[in-house]
Amino acid sequence: MSRFVCFFCVLALVLGFFAEAPSVWAKKSPTSDGVTDKYASLRRFSQVLDLVEHHYVKEVPQGELINGALRGLLQGLDPHSTFMNSEEYKEMQETTSGEFYGVGIEISMENNQVVVVTPIEDTPAFRAGIKAGDMILTIDGQSTQELSLQEVVSRIRGPKGTEVELTVIHSDDKKPETVRIVRDSIPLHSVKSKQLEEGYYWIRLTRFSDNTTDDLKKALKDAIKASKSTGLKGIVLDLRNNPGGLLDQAVSVADTFLSEGSIVSIKGRTSKERVYEAKRQKDDVLCPLVCLINAGSASASEIVAGALRDRNRALILGERSFGKGSVQNIIPLPDGSGLKLTVALYYTPSGSSIQAEGIVPDMEVVFEVPKAEDKSSSPRFMVREQDLNRHLENTKDKKQEVSKGKNDEIKEQLARDNQLRMALQMVKALPRIRDIKN
Repeated sequence: MSRFVCFFCVLALVLGFFAEAPSVWAKKSPTSDGVTDKYASLRRFSQVLDLVEHHYVKEVPQGELINGALRGLLQGLDPHSTFMNSEEYKEMQETTSGEFYGVGIEISMENNQVVVVTPIEDTPAFRAGIKAGDMILTIDGQSTQELSLQEVVSRIRGPKGTEVELTVIHSDDKKPETVRIVRDSIPLHSVKSKQLEEGYYWIRLTRFSDNTTDDLKKALKDAIKASKSTGLKGIVLDLRNNPGGLLDQAVSVADTFLSEGSIVSIKGRTSKERVYEAKRQKDDVLCPLVCLINAGSASASEIVAGALRDRNRALILGERSFGKGSVQNIIPLPDGSGLKLTVALYYTPSGSSIQAEGIVPDMEVVFEVPKAEDKSSSPRFMVREQDLNRHLENTKDKKQEVSKGKNDEIKEQLARDNQLRMALQMVKALPRIRDIKN
């Protein structure tokens, strides 16, 4: 008898629960004029929120529920739209100005998997062997499928000197690997420059942050000054593994090499098409130009490469780029949180969108991984004059010594990088090719 009493009590409770909020399961009813009530969805959200608050197995703060709902709303749109709480919004701002602590990777969410867009050069992740296309499965043992993209970013970041454990599947492997990486400061020096040969320079942009154009112009000014005797003969602009950054910096970088014509146009759903035009400037750089790209070149990098290609300003060499052709606005909210919202697509000067397509190089050159050095035989121990006590110092000009060291470094870099080697050959040949075409 007691079992039957217990059963009817449970049944009464269940029926009572359904009776408390019958409208949750009710169909949307049209208004008197036949138009569906536009607020029905908001009422449904409010009802579900109330049900969770009162009946979920454990108490959850309302703010946490709302933030979770906002994340779901935005992440259901595309991989790049997201909600950021106040701490995450502050972290995001640090990535475009100043310095932050982490491992140094740019990531995206593809099919609910965290994918490395590119490791930032000279960072812990880069040195640990993380590559573009790698999938991150866990962070300190927690599955990334349980986390939003912004939560993944926050967990990978942390105080300088602390360790984070990532389980990754490399793009060229099927077996997961556990990688332990010590966090460090991630500086945002975005421009590197080296003379490859007299008059020919390699200029590498690692990302597009606040000072990228200023740093680029300084590097170009130094190159022009150093090449006074021969003049600036050619530049290899290296955008490989550059994950992008600020739109205005992409436009001004492209404008440095262009004197006229459109650079990029942006088309959104609600705003008018906006076209960014190149302007003639005294310091425009007009020497032969080869632009290097690969699968890690994304967003702002693709704007620059697309503009230089469509305006016939540069030969694009390397591998097809990442294919992120969307524009995100950062929208601050009154409580210190913020949105990153996709608001438009950008188009190259020819009018083509590269969203999910990427920039296809004029000359496809696949990167060849250098063959590992043979370490089977132990190195010979050799004594040179400089190793002897009280050896006489060489009085030759120390500047020549430094120059020789730099030349050796460049030769080694060219020997290990077939794409850069080919780019140098092509930038030297461009004037002859143009003469033949004309």
